[in-house]
Amino acid sequence: METQAPPEFDYHAALAALEWQLEMGVDTPIADEPVDRYELPGKQAAPQPPATDAAAPDPALPPVAQVARIEGPDPVVVAREAAGRADSLEALRAAIEAYDLCELKKGARNTVFADGKPSARVMVIGEAPGREEDQKGRPFVGRAGHLLDRMFAAIGLSRETPDAEAGLYITNVLPWRPPGNREPEAAEIAQMLPFLARHVDLADPDLIVLMGNAACAAALGKRGILRLRGTWAEAFGRPALPMTHPAYLLRNPAAKREAWADLLQIRARLLAQG
Repeated sequence: METQAPPEFDYHAALAALEWQLEMGVDTPIADEPVDRYELPGKQAAPQPPATDAAAPDPALPPVAQVARIEGPDPVVVAREAAGRADSLEALRAAIEAYDLCELKKGARNTVFADGKPSARVMVIGEAPGREEDQKGRPFVGRAGHLLDRMFAAIGLSRETPDAEAGLYITNVLPWRPPGNREPEAAEIAQMLPFLARHVDLADPDLIVLMGNAACAAALGKRGILRLRGTWAEAFGRPALPMTHPAYLLRNPAAKREAWADLLQIRARLLAQG
């Protein structure tokens, strides 16, 4: 019986396979040391006991506090001090780029700070950069970003316009991409929250749009975007409207009707405020 040769693995197939692995969070194609997958368990080195001088984690403390207790300075305190010293958006960006206590920074290509008109009346807060955002250093530039642009264009707002009245200013809770595009963790949100709060103060928008669960968790301390969306709240001392993330709308087109209703609320609020 003749054996059929495997299909040729050409350039395009190899590139597609690599891109898929990147999306799944693979970040080490070749390790520094070889790994013997056939080594018997008995030959493996015995696990080393933890150092006796290290303090054990306290389950009563939140994750960020535990990190600070074990590894050194409290990252939230350091972030709060750095954010407080920033007296402009340029200084805030520099402070975030200099902040080294968030592990996400080590795996990111770029710090994704913001995009659009800084003096715009509307500030959109998303969750975190995806692969395309990480590559280009701008928030919301992939498929979800293109949909976001079309959504706000429908009510006369754009990140491209120089007019503050019709402008849009966009940022994220996290400036660095989580591996595999996973959802931001609570400790990561807590670390970057002082920078986000300062970002809102410096941009000084009339209202805020919270795109998705992570944005609501950071700004409102709540999750459950399908329950929260469409109801005005207050975040960072300003009116805030939770909305479903454009990525969710791409997966669930039927939800676009509710998103349109939310957009109409934003337009009405802007008109009422003058």
